[in-house]
Amino acid sequence: MAIPRYAGFEKASIEFLEQLSANNNREWFNENKVCYEEQVLDVALRFIQSMQEPLAQLAPHFTAIPQRVGGSLMRVYRDTRFSKNKLPYKTNIGIQFRHEQAKDVHSPGYYVHIDPEQVFLGVGMWRPESDALHAIRQRIAARPSEWKIALGDPKFRRHFELGGESLSRAPRGFDKNHELIEDIKRKSFIAVRNLDVGDSLNPRFQRKVETTFTAAAPFMRFLCKAVGVPF
Repeated sequence: MAIPRYAGFEKASIEFLEQLSANNNREWFNENKVCYEEQVLDVALRFIQSMQEPLAQLAPHFTAIPQRVGGSLMRVYRDTRFSKNKLPYKTNIGIQFRHEQAKDVHSPGYYVHIDPEQVFLGVGMWRPESDALHAIRQRIAARPSEWKIALGDPKFRRHFELGGESLSRAPRGFDKNHELIEDIKRKSFIAVRNLDVGDSLNPRFQRKVETTFTAAAPFMRFLCKAVGVPF
């Protein structure tokens, strides 16, 4: 069956996530697993498949993999081993379009987050490992005009705000008086566009995702260059 040009999410998907939030236990989930697969899993996989062609055009080195395991859809099962929160399931849909080299190196990615209370689109690198983090900071320090051009791009500014935590002091080896020291102090290099939950149910949601990700090109190109992967 042909995949529609724009695949969207459904009210039933949000309603299931609400129910899961109120019944976050293995017994309830196992009893309602068929509903999860029909109302969340299959819907998300259709969206990912529908994103394959547009992603190949706007960022050809990033992948949309519509697989139940090991693809772009993040697992519903939480890793509770080192967390105080022992609830077994995530109550959101998380989709990450990773770089084709992501298994070998830390690299930027595109992210879609949907839960009953918030929807947002993200781009960049959240808490990159130390070598990648240092490489990004070094490029900002060495090429300040390139970083400012990326952040100052009109389309990028219209859609995104930078987010994430920062160090309280300049990282070791960097000039505390550098003109971009506040950006150099960042622990993450992510940009976020917040949307309404209703946006995810709009038939044109995928088009909004594509437009938003396209606007991230200058930012993503800078990060890719910093960590040595093609954009």
